Amino acid sequence: MKTILIPTDFSPNAWNAISYAMEFFKEQECLFYFLHTYTPSFFRTDFMIGGSGYSGIPNVGTDISHAGLQKTLADVRHHYPNTKHRYKMISAFNVLTDEIKRLVKKKKVDMVVMGTKGATGARQLFLGSNTVFVLRKVKVPLLMVPESFENKPIQKILFPTDYILPFKKDDLMVMVKVAKMFHAEITLLHIKEEYELTAAQQNNKAFLDSCLQGIPHQIKEEKGKYMPLAILEYITEHGFQLLVMMNRKHSLFEHLLLKQNIDQIGFHVKIPFLVIPDTLMKKKKTT
Repeated sequence: MKTILIPTDFSPNAWNAISYAMEFFKEQECLFYFLHTYTPSFFRTDFMIGGSGYSGIPNVGTDISHAGLQKTLADVRHHYPNTKHRYKMISAFNVLTDEIKRLVKKKKVDMVVMGTKGATGARQLFLGSNTVFVLRKVKVPLLMVPESFENKPIQKILFPTDYILPFKKDDLMVMVKVAKMFHAEITLLHIKEEYELTAAQQNNKAFLDSCLQGIPHQIKEEKGKYMPLAILEYITEHGFQLLVMMNRKHSLFEHLLLKQNIDQIGFHVKIPFLVIPDTLMKKKKTT
């Protein structure tokens, strides 16, 4: 059984992510944790000694959190009845990113699913601050669902790569399993600048190709385009339903998070975006 954590603030954006997750995992045995975090609107000393339950003084934030989770659960059961799914609610007095990190470890979460908001105002933002913090702290796959995205069957998956860093087969298993779930085709996209692939890049390219044997896939190159914008254009032109990238140091994905890229053109993905952690880096940290 898969364990899926879905943070919610009870907004339409959060409900959209929940709806997407229910459809995404509809054929899978899953335990869903719906998480809402809150902090009191003003400082109260009783929270330092055990919370509102200790003092007997009610806290509006707690009541709103529990009521919102109950409504969310009722709505899920009404709109997405599924005997393969189980649900649990968690209301936590904590910072969202810290609570997600704690639960991922404690509940052995397989994936986090959360909604993302688009650009706001003249200054374009990448994903949103909460999502970026989660990306940097959580070491499990993170599936981000854009605001107002209408659910579509996954037929085509895009995996951009520069082939610079080597992969482990385990790194790719999440993407491979998703492709198998939906009988989808994977496209490996390399944005080629004015140089030829090194021997190491050629080896990494061949390794990726070998790992996807038995899965419908193709390898494509785009030349002479600015990398972040090229990915967005490729998604639009070829009608992908899922973008997958690896979250690792000195990678193509890390390059997208650079301030100049965010400020100049943004990186506003309009399809669900699955970010996979680097299993090799996790093992290095634990050894």
